[in-house]
Order: sequence, then structure tokens, then C-alpha cells
Amino acid sequence: MLKFIFKTIKRIVISSFLLYSYNILIQPIGLIIPINIFTVLALSIFGVPALLGLILILVIVY
Repeated sequence: MLKFIFKTIKRIVISSFLLYSYNILIQPIGLIIPINIFTVLALSIFGVPALLGLILILVIVY
């Protein structure tokens, strides 16, 4: 049980850093994805495909 908790926390931290680094790199273009509980949770569960999906949704909406 403790191993599962640490794995979940690790995924949340990694997904937060992934979103932050994406926002830093893409800031000049202006396609920033907000870092909130929903985006971090989506990245924690689905990984990089969720980031690509969020980028696609952002491009389609704007």
C-alpha cells in the first residue's frame, strides 16, 4: 500500500514538472496549459498522450 502511495506521488510530481517545462518552452507562442488539479491528474493517469491531447484541444479551441 505504501509503495502505491509513493508511486502515485511520484507520478504527480513528474507530471507537474512536465507541464511546467512545457509552459516554459512554449511561452513565446502563447499556447500555455494551466497547471491545475485536472491537468495534473490527467497527466498522472494517462501520461504523455494526455499532454498531446491537451495541446490538441488548446490548438482547436484557439
